[in-house]
Amino acid sequence: MSAARIVVTHRAFAETLVELGCHGTVVANDGQESWDREALLARAQTAEALMVFMPDQVDAGFLERCPHLRIVACALKGYDNIDVEACTRRGVWASVVPDLLSVPTADLAVGLLLALTRNVAEGDRFVRSGRFRGWRPALYGRGLAGKTAGVVGFGSVGRLIARRLLAFELRVLVCDPDPVDTGVFERSGAERVDLHGLLGCSDYVILAAPLLPSTLHLFDAALLARMKAGAVLVNIGRGSVVDENAVAGALRSGALAGYAADVFELEDLSRPERPAAIPPALLQEHSRTLFTPHLGSAVDEVRLRIEQAAAANIIDVLAGRPPRNAINRV
Repeated sequence: MSAARIVVTHRAFAETLVELGCHGTVVANDGQESWDREALLARAQTAEALMVFMPDQVDAGFLERCPHLRIVACALKGYDNIDVEACTRRGVWASVVPDLLSVPTADLAVGLLLALTRNVAEGDRFVRSGRFRGWRPALYGRGLAGKTAGVVGFGSVGRLIARRLLAFELRVLVCDPDPVDTGVFERSGAERVDLHGLLGCSDYVILAAPLLPSTLHLFDAALLARMKAGAVLVNIGRGSVVDENAVAGALRSGALAGYAADVFELEDLSRPERPAAIPPALLQEHSRTLFTPHLGSAVDEVRLRIEQAAAANIIDVLAGRPPRNAINRV
């Protein structure tokens, strides 16, 4: 019997590839950039297992060209870039990883808020300019203690963000459209409110919501106008939960004092109409924005654990077992 062919679509740790290599022949992307769709299909069409990452899109058309595929193992927690129903129809397992991304993502959310409100990036640029000659009464920012923060989305990431914000002595408001056990809110120390109540009271708003039909462009021009005047918005959920052009407009008018993001609309492969780039008007707001290139889970030990969890799902299927973190049934 020939060895199973396993394709890993993005650069992975050597330990991950060695482990998978004990169970099949591994073809792995060792570069920094994603393979385009045709390049990926050329490698995947004879594969039995596929380890995918956020830039990959697996839809019905992709699966039709991969007749030997048995599992699509996402090195991800969210999976809006995977057509799970199409996987099920073709008898292909789809799996995700356990909740390994939440802690580093929550850490980054608070880091972005601190860096934006305390002018960290502006200060760094000033020091590097050679013009710094010691303390001056400049670049005054905003503190956290005593302010009100709102967290939109109260899943595992939102809960961890709320816990961290409470440690900074903020009042924390939370909202989530999904049913959440009342006890979860009570134990968190945060106050549950509706979205409009949260927006009207919050000095800082952090988005930790997934991308769903109900959250696509949730923060559009109309909703941004409901925010407290001079509020700051941080997005570590999904890029398309906001309308980036509307955010640029709110910054330009002064309605929004600042915007920080680790996620962007161009990344959301489930949207065929997604923009190809970040709006120039948003990128030009240097002093009122702070951006990171999707670093939410970019911690060495976390990324290794994510890959190892995805690899374990692949190994399960190759051994004839259901993957331990399956999101469908075949």
